[in-house]
Amino acid sequence: MPQTFKLALLDDYQKVALRLGDWDRLKKRGIDITVFHEPFTSVDDAVQRLAPFQILGLLRERTAFPRALIEKLPNLKFMVLTGARAASLDDKAATARGIPISTTPGGGSNAPTAELGWALLMMCARDLAKAERLARQGKWHDGIEQMVVLEGKRLGILGLGKLGSRAARYGKAFGMDVVAWSQNLTPEKAEAGGARYVSKDELLATSDFVSIHLALSDRTRGLIGAADLAKMKKTAILVNTSRGPIVDEAALVAALKNRTIMHAGLDVYDKEPMSADHPFTKLDNITLIPHLGYVVEESYRHFYDGTIKDVEAWLDGKPINLLNPEVLNKKPA
Repeated sequence: MPQTFKLALLDDYQKVALRLGDWDRLKKRGIDITVFHEPFTSVDDAVQRLAPFQILGLLRERTAFPRALIEKLPNLKFMVLTGARAASLDDKAATARGIPISTTPGGGSNAPTAELGWALLMMCARDLAKAERLARQGKWHDGIEQMVVLEGKRLGILGLGKLGSRAARYGKAFGMDVVAWSQNLTPEKAEAGGARYVSKDELLATSDFVSIHLALSDRTRGLIGAADLAKMKKTAILVNTSRGPIVDEAALVAALKNRTIMHAGLDVYDKEPMSADHPFTKLDNITLIPHLGYVVEESYRHFYDGTIKDVEAWLDGKPINLLNPEVLNKKPA
């Protein structure tokens, strides 16, 4: 009899996983599939609920997998991470236990995340979240202090990679002056990416909009703190669609409360999902959306098709798209 494995698909908040992948391919090979729609409340909760599973399908970074969790799942044999990387996944801990981690690279266009970021920036510029709330209450206009035209304003982009370059093109299309900075950016690379290179301090001090497009790393964690926010214009708008910890949350809460900056738009947070009593939810000069950058059907179909292919390859003894290829030289713990 072929061995039967249990596969858990995590964090299917939209409840679409089973209809966006051809899971019968795995069921025919004896894979028992369980879908989790809600986040785990703690590491202990995750340990208890994931203990029976040999295979885990992780949806991006929704559930963090630190060493403390990986080491407490004795049945775990294989993991699939949708996307190409996740700072919240301790791949070294998995490797130490001999657990391969496959990814689902090559998702195609960055358009979903880039478009979401621009939509959020425009929402902030005209304070549309507040306007929508007022309209639902049968109310109409309530001040114009936070109504900003994009044309002629300066857009400062932190990180001019694939997503940042798209933001630069959008800014240019709206008649904005586009500048950029990152640790590795040069004037030549900035020009190629559609922006003009400036120092970090100049970008913060002169930009009307600051949009973050950086990967989370040791160098970028806490990159924007209280001192950085204090350099920004009082009329500035900060937009973060990258990763929450790039901006010091406590410092941002204080800056918004004190009107150090005018407005912020966030799609990402230190802890996700964000709690209903988070200080952000009490502020009237912030626009909040629940990490929707990649949440479109095209992306999900790619993620789940890649998950199925990765599991099939692992079942065949030939894992593909490995995040930790060194694991192949290690005996399972």
